[in-house]
Amino acid sequence: MGKIKFIREKIHFYLSDNTNKISIGINRFINVLILLSVLDFSMQTVPTWTRFHPSLANFEYIVLVFFSIEYFLRVFSAPKPFKFIFSFFGLVDLITIIPSLLGLAYDIRTLRVLRLLRVFKNYEATKNLRKSFIDVKSELGFFSLATLFLLFIAGTGIYHFEHEAQPEAFASIFDSIWWAVATLTTVGYGDIYPITVGGKVFSTIIVFLGLGLVTVPTALIASSFTAAFAKKKEDE
Repeated sequence: MGKIKFIREKIHFYLSDNTNKISIGINRFINVLILLSVLDFSMQTVPTWTRFHPSLANFEYIVLVFFSIEYFLRVFSAPKPFKFIFSFFGLVDLITIIPSLLGLAYDIRTLRVLRLLRVFKNYEATKNLRKSFIDVKSELGFFSLATLFLLFIAGTGIYHFEHEAQPEAFASIFDSIWWAVATLTTVGYGDIYPITVGGKVFSTIIVFLGLGLVTVPTALIASSFTAAFAKKKEDE
């Protein structure tokens, strides 16, 4: 038991610690594999490159072996294996290897792009950004609820003004919520839009409210991130 514990601690140290050369080298190697894997998968979708698909698929299997070994080593060496498995990046690791291990359908394999998230896992900026979200989670929670509330109000309002004039475009409140999403996020696809005076006035109000809902949470996160970065500089 003592030897197994020692091996687990050593593996965990080299996979998770970013202060020694071996750990840094391992993480860089894995990041390169992630980028090559995503590039490989993208190349397999090019119709005119079918003659390369077998070679690209073989490379993917080789990368899959590395990712699978790395995942199981992380689970084996984690102080709390279940905590790692159900952590954000633990789930990302699992989701990205399961489709290939189980030989699932092609469209499921697009989940491999989630591997790109792992490239940012060990960067200090990622940790600061995560801390920034945690610091303002109550404010973000409030704005999330406010956004859902406003989406429903916007969908209901535009349905009231536009349903009779455009019964196909605004067939129901739920159909109208799609317009509300595009408007509140200031995307404005232009597939459906108000034509009545009341609808246009209502849309103008919603657009300005949407600007506030987008900019305020962004400002909160940016401010928290800046504060975390400044604190780190002071500690150094």
